[in-house]
Amino acid sequence: MNSPDPNEPLPVMARSDTQAWAQKMTEYMARSAGVTLTADTVKPFFSNCEGRNGEVVEDGRYTLAYHVSSTVPLAQHPDAVRKIKATLENDGFTITSYRETVNNQPDALLYAKHEEGRYFIDVSTGGGTDRLTFTINTRCLMPSSAPSTAQR
Repeated sequence: MNSPDPNEPLPVMARSDTQAWAQKMTEYMARSAGVTLTADTVKPFFSNCEGRNGEVVEDGRYTLAYHVSSTVPLAQHPDAVRKIKATLENDGFTITSYRETVNNQPDALLYAKHEEGRYFIDVSTGGGTDRLTFTINTRCLMPSSAPSTAQR
């Protein structure tokens, strides 16, 4: 599974559509784990895309880091992350890192990437022992109002 060609046109999606998609994706993962997301923990963070040397092209291209948490007893984190892992694998994701415990204590961690390398998922114990956090990070996207251009 290779990363996208750095010279291919960027995927085009409006910021609002990207955030709505990330919300649906985190809700999908939470349902698969049997947990409920806490709406007041949603934190979308849009940022400009940066090139390898920190350069920024002023054409509107962006990334999204979308974070949301659920309140789940720590003892249930391994089971929840195991269910999410199975769901993602069935949907064509590659699991790049995974654990259920650290020193025989529940401490969930799952990193996955989409088969096309366009977005990455992190589900982990964090923000307190009863928190299971869900994060989606996109690669560089072009807003739908701007023309799609090759990356520089």
